[in-house]
Amino acid sequence: MTLGSFTLRPGRRLDPRTPVIVGVGQTLRRPDPTVATEPLDMMVDALRMAAADSGAGSALLQRADSVRVPKVVSWPYSDPGALVAERLGAAPAETVYCSDGGNTPQLLVNDAAEGIVRGERRIVLLVGAEATYTRLRARRDGVWLEWPKQAGARQTRILGETLPGVSEAEGARGLEVPIQIYPIFENALRATGGASLDAHRAKIADLWSRFSAVAAGNPHAWSPRHLAATEINTPTPTNRMIGYPYTKALCANSATDQAAAVILCSVEGARAAGVPEERWVFPWCGADTHDHWFLSQRADLHSSPGLRAAGRAALGRAGLGIDDIAHLDLYACFPSAVQVAAAELGIRLDDPGRTPTVTGGNSFAGGPGNNYVMHAIATMVDVLRADPGSVGLVTGVGWYLTKHAVGLYSTAPPTHEFRRDRPQAEVDGQPRRASTDGFSGNVTVESYTVMHDRDGAPTVALVASLTPDGRRAWGTCRKPDTLAAMTSEEFCGVPAQLGPDGNVDFS
Repeated sequence: MTLGSFTLRPGRRLDPRTPVIVGVGQTLRRPDPTVATEPLDMMVDALRMAAADSGAGSALLQRADSVRVPKVVSWPYSDPGALVAERLGAAPAETVYCSDGGNTPQLLVNDAAEGIVRGERRIVLLVGAEATYTRLRARRDGVWLEWPKQAGARQTRILGETLPGVSEAEGARGLEVPIQIYPIFENALRATGGASLDAHRAKIADLWSRFSAVAAGNPHAWSPRHLAATEINTPTPTNRMIGYPYTKALCANSATDQAAAVILCSVEGARAAGVPEERWVFPWCGADTHDHWFLSQRADLHSSPGLRAAGRAALGRAGLGIDDIAHLDLYACFPSAVQVAAAELGIRLDDPGRTPTVTGGNSFAGGPGNNYVMHAIATMVDVLRADPGSVGLVTGVGWYLTKHAVGLYSTAPPTHEFRRDRPQAEVDGQPRRASTDGFSGNVTVESYTVMHDRDGAPTVALVASLTPDGRRAWGTCRKPDTLAAMTSEEFCGVPAQLGPDGNVDFS
């Protein structure tokens, strides 16, 4: 079979320790909060769906020797994997929980596949769920959720880094959440590309319209409606401006009740459980890295050496080029994340034959906390089963283009043993920028965003600037006339004065 310029070679004789995905499940719900159940129930339901999808049934779940869960943000659990195992009648040798990060579902797959290759595991359950939609409705309606809280449990292992997403100096200047930081990346991308403000906004709205078209055909999408670019781009009372240039439609939607599960086995375990081989999808390889951790340390605000290294490692391991990949799901919390990933991986975003998502992305398919990529992997499995022999690539991102995980998948058996690459030394060797949190004097604006209130009025500009000696400094501006100008004129590259209190003055 030929895929792009790549001729798919017959798979080698399968080692019993070869990892294979045998079942996936996804659920969503919009319940009245008075009858809604906790995320644990959603996880159990998704795993039962995955077991049915495998053809082996619930007995497969009871044989699990590892249960792994991305961190749940909508309800406090200390070891949800243990609760899941108890519900399913399983007695796993380990339970694994994660730190925060949208990269963690793919990281869990990479780590689990590595353990299977080493012979440490045979059947691994990966599952996550969020009930943020219910939590928000309950708060609005004054409903007390009578859900049990897990206390005192201790998982076998925590996976992932636990550092905060921003430094103390960045936090002191108001940098706290994704809706503030990803639009700063976006404006940096625009300035680097030389596009006008209006042209760039039209470009990202068109990209997101294509994402919404994919979501419209996704039975598991939270918002399955195709939006025109003008609907996405135009501020309205229901699509207010959040952080310039992002309207609400250009931001991830975390207010969902969704769950997704993946069952990963060794070939030996899959055969012993009686899973038909036509259900098998192989993780070919994976890679994970992180960029220089804090924003202030990065050489620029429009690239990701970490994702570049992870993508190159995974593709190199498989012996493929990016044009050999038929199906993509690039982590899509905001348009800037997709554009950076495409640039680092060599993907043409204007290719009409290959939209870089199989789900519709976090804005339309839904962005359930840390678990979006579990949905992406589950959807990719269905896509690959429908296109046998093709290869799919999934990426995950944690914090602020900080943590990265990449995976390659196919129904075709791999011609190589699964390996998880971690090219962190390569990333650590990339240039770093010095920063300062006490600078006062002349600066040049590197990038910025203008945050808006719930009525759509601009409130504050968050500004990344460079000192004359090239250090990065952060500041804010609250002058109404300046805020209005920053949403209609190019301010990247503009000189300014940074005061000792962090105030940025353009007069």
